[in-house]
Amino acid sequence: MLDEIEGTVQGHRDGHGFMVRDDGESDIYLPPNEMRAVLHRDRVKVRVVRHDRRGRPEGRVLEIVERPPHPIIGRLLNEGGLWLVAPEDKRYGQDVMIHKTAIGAGKPGQVVVVELTEPPALYGQPVGHVKEVLGEVDDPGMEIEIAVRKYGVPHEFSDACIGEARALPDTVRPADKAGRVDLTDVPLVTIDGEDARDFDDAVYCTPAVVTGRGRKPNGWRLLVAIADVSHYVKTGSPIDVDAYDRATSVYFPRRVIPMLPEKLSNGLCSLNPEVERLCMVCDMLVTAEGEVHAYQFYPAVLFSHARLTYTEVAAILANTRGPEAAKRQARVPDLLNLHDVFRALLKAREKRGAVDFDTTETQIVCDESGRIEKIVPRTRNDAHRLIEECMLAANVCSADFIGLGKHAGLFRVHEGPTPEKVEILRAYLKALGLGLSVSDEPQPGEFQRVAAATQDRPDAQQIHMMLLRSMSQAIYTPVNSGHFGLAYDAYTHFTSPIRRYPDLLVHRVIKAILERRTYNLPQLPTPGEAHEKLSRRLQKNSASRRQDADNRPKKLSAELQAWEAAGLHCSANERRADEASRDVEAWLKCKYMKEHLGEEYGGTVSAATTFGLFVTLDELYVEGLVHITELGGEYFRFDEVRQELRGERTGIRYAIGTRVRVQVSRVDLDARKIDFRLVREGDELVSRALRDKGVAPAGERGQPAKRAARQARDAGRGDTRERASPMQALKSAVKKAATNAKRSSKPRR
Repeated sequence: MLDEIEGTVQGHRDGHGFMVRDDGESDIYLPPNEMRAVLHRDRVKVRVVRHDRRGRPEGRVLEIVERPPHPIIGRLLNEGGLWLVAPEDKRYGQDVMIHKTAIGAGKPGQVVVVELTEPPALYGQPVGHVKEVLGEVDDPGMEIEIAVRKYGVPHEFSDACIGEARALPDTVRPADKAGRVDLTDVPLVTIDGEDARDFDDAVYCTPAVVTGRGRKPNGWRLLVAIADVSHYVKTGSPIDVDAYDRATSVYFPRRVIPMLPEKLSNGLCSLNPEVERLCMVCDMLVTAEGEVHAYQFYPAVLFSHARLTYTEVAAILANTRGPEAAKRQARVPDLLNLHDVFRALLKAREKRGAVDFDTTETQIVCDESGRIEKIVPRTRNDAHRLIEECMLAANVCSADFIGLGKHAGLFRVHEGPTPEKVEILRAYLKALGLGLSVSDEPQPGEFQRVAAATQDRPDAQQIHMMLLRSMSQAIYTPVNSGHFGLAYDAYTHFTSPIRRYPDLLVHRVIKAILERRTYNLPQLPTPGEAHEKLSRRLQKNSASRRQDADNRPKKLSAELQAWEAAGLHCSANERRADEASRDVEAWLKCKYMKEHLGEEYGGTVSAATTFGLFVTLDELYVEGLVHITELGGEYFRFDEVRQELRGERTGIRYAIGTRVRVQVSRVDLDARKIDFRLVREGDELVSRALRDKGVAPAGERGQPAKRAARQARDAGRGDTRERASPMQALKSAVKKAATNAKRSSKPRR
């Protein structure tokens, strides 16, 4: 009880907070009085002083170990002559006082960035000064300006980086081609989305004799050519320092914050059509069974023969005599070859047992002012999957090449589920009575078998979601332990060096192996907060996998420790980019739904929790919360095993995949939250709950359909003039059945 525990403060918009412990144990609750002197994201020492009535350990803050210098973004307000900034992130809990001489050019209502000059205290608010004025809250793109600062996304290149980029040539020079294979006569093409601006990869495929002595082709030669960013971005250069700091490009609706300056990302390194570009090539021989029989890497120069889109390629593959094919007649045979090798690679994927769930991704379509016009599902056609399989094959060859070369590098590792997650998944599958389960150390094929066996069930979405949740997140690390989801023994990222720093490192390592030398990492900056947070989480997961002392991880050499630090940095910044993108999308969706307050939509339960249901709307693909208090006048219990809420009195159940109808009742832009009100439960919920209670629905008791419908309407109506809802009918039927059962039952002994 008296131990001092270190961790990071996670504030809550209602004034209280939690401390996330460094050792991975349960969070410690911090009441509002303890939160007055600390800020969200502070590193603190606490002591557990009691357990509250909910059994949560409650802490007292003993010391602030570190206060990261994160700026606070909010709206500048003038209340009775006092200037203050209300933080946009409500987890900070307190307004920041601003002296009238420290507001700079800020005006009331504007969004500003504040730097603290005095920390908060038990009896005093924090004080700061306006560091930057972002503009009016309704300015186009303001949500992005807020997100990049809120999550600490680097968005401005250094002067040294810009200067170095300007000095680079606009085109490939003759000297750059020295020692490279000339592929300019090979009809390589790029295949990307309609809105793509940088092109990392180009592909080409032709039939080839892969095995045996015959002359008849029995496989394919597949070329995957990737932009040679490493030729222009030298280790430790100003461009390299900025690229490492960013680690990844960040994609928002209508805007991209690139990892590299635009001259490189959209120009000199991008494999634009009908211009020469430098590239690194993975040249593969693929068998009819989809196995890579042989491969080689080499630097080359290419000339992209076409810039194709996924939609265009899918249309050509579907109809080689259609209008799209007529426009690209010269490329049709090559595309058919690519489609053939894709089907072979897909065959090998199925044989490996790689996990492949159908999930719906959405795209936000905005107008010129940044307002959402519509939200549409991203449809994956054969062209998407074709390019994906080609890139996977090149990435696997890259990992194999680094392993055979015995050179340190970064692998893309995806470990299987932890023992705790395996037990949760087993209990869930058992509760459903599927007759399917997973072993103690499951293989990807076991997950895929469960997914395939349940794909036609009405609750398939729920089952697939639970399978996904049981898995770990992929990371970059020099210690290869395979990729669980893709069922590869070794895997890395080679195919996107324009937008991912790990890919750039992989290119440098491959070049070093080809040149029979060693690539040494540059001196890397001190790891940041996100790095430390991810490191602690990985240590916790690693500890849960270790059954005994013999499985303790080996101590890494100094070289591998440096690579591990680089991998953690890239993994953490990948998550940072995802969080910033989700934050912007959530803000845009909230802004959009403000225009639809009071409207009703059909939806599907996407998650069940102790406090309510998350529902995704059918037409809009927007998620919101139906709070548990909106589910009716009874007590609902959360079943963690089945991942559902069940009414104790009626037995009505809400699980992932349950169909409901909701009304948009509230939108909170600051908190990025949308609240729904349950309008009507689906008829199938009422029927199922009645059956579970031993009461047959009216239509199933041999009554004519019209009479059954009339009784369902009239049940529970009493003297009121309103028509009874299905929920009221259910309550009335259950109450009546319970009364009859009580009258006829004998006393139990």
